[in-house]
Amino acid sequence: MKIVFAGTPEFAARAMRAIEAAGHRLVLVLTQPDRRAGRGMHLQASPVKEFALKKNIPVLQPSSLKRTSLDLEKKAQAESAYQQLLVTDFDVMVVVAYGLILPQEILDIAESNSRHGCFNIHASILPRWRGAAPIQRAIENGDISTGVSIMKMDIGLDTGDTVLVRKIDIASDETSASLHDRLAKLGAEAIVDVLSTIQSEKALALTPQPNEGVKYAEKILKSEADIDWQLSAKAIDARIRAFNPFPGAASNLDGAPLKFWNSRVASLVDCIESNQVGEVLGFSKEGAFIQCGHGVIEVLEMQKPGGKRISALACLQAHGAPSKALRFHKE
Repeated sequence: MKIVFAGTPEFAARAMRAIEAAGHRLVLVLTQPDRRAGRGMHLQASPVKEFALKKNIPVLQPSSLKRTSLDLEKKAQAESAYQQLLVTDFDVMVVVAYGLILPQEILDIAESNSRHGCFNIHASILPRWRGAAPIQRAIENGDISTGVSIMKMDIGLDTGDTVLVRKIDIASDETSASLHDRLAKLGAEAIVDVLSTIQSEKALALTPQPNEGVKYAEKILKSEADIDWQLSAKAIDARIRAFNPFPGAASNLDGAPLKFWNSRVASLVDCIESNQVGEVLGFSKEGAFIQCGHGVIEVLEMQKPGGKRISALACLQAHGAPSKALRFHKE
C-alpha cells in the first residue's frame, strides 16, 4: 500500500523502517523541523527524516499544521502541507510520535477517496497514559506492565478507537531507555500487522476506549530531575529509572549536581539506616547506599558534570568516600 508517514524520533523511525521492509511504499513523510543539538548546537535532522532522505522519500517539515494560525509563517507552512496532502496519492496515514497536532481537516483527507484513515502507535495500554510521556510515567508510577496500542485517530488526545493492543511486563530494573527500545520493536511489529489486515481487505475491529482508567502522561520537565530525598526508596528508584535517559535524575553533593542513572531498592540487611535523608550510608561492590525518607536506595551508576557514566562507588570515591561523610541534598 501507499503510506503517508508522520513521525519524528527513533521510536517512529523504527516503525517506518518496518513498514518499508514489509513491502509498503512510503510516498510522503512529515516530520518536525530540524533542531539544534549536540555540543556545537548544529541543526540536526530527525531520525525519520534521515531515513526518508536515504530512501528518496519526499519530506515535509511544517512547524504547524493549523491553517488558522495567527503566525503568518506557520500558517503558510500549514497551508503548503495541506495542499501537498490533498494531491498525494495514498491509501493510509500512519502517525508515530510526530509532535504536532493533526487538525480534523488532515484526518478528513486520510478518510477521503476510499482511503483507510489515520492510525497511530501509542506506547501504552490506552486509556492509561494518554499524552506525551507514557513510557516514563509508567515506570515512575511503578506500573508492572504496559504495551502498545494501535489507534484509529480522532480529534481528541489519544482518544480514538483501538484496533490492536499488545502488552509486555515492565522489569524491576527497567529504564525508560530499555523500555523505549522494547516498545519501539513491539509497535513496529503491530503496525505492520494492522496494515496487513487492511491490505487483505479484512475488517478491523474498532474498540472504543473505556471511560474508566484514564490517566495522562504529562510531558517530562527538566525541573522534575531534582531528587527529593524525603520520598521513599521505592519512589526515588522509580524516578531514577524513569528519567533515564531524559532528563536524568540529579542531586547536589559538595556544590556539584551529580546525575543518577541506575538504581534499585536496597534490602534492609544491606546497611544500617540513618535519620539523615540523602546520607551515603555505605558501599556495595556495585554501588552506594543512600538514605531515603523511607527505606534505602542502592545507586549503581552516576555521572559528574562533564564526565562519563561510571559506577556510583567510583564517582563517590572522587568526592572522598569512604573516609569522608557524604550527604546529598536538593538544589
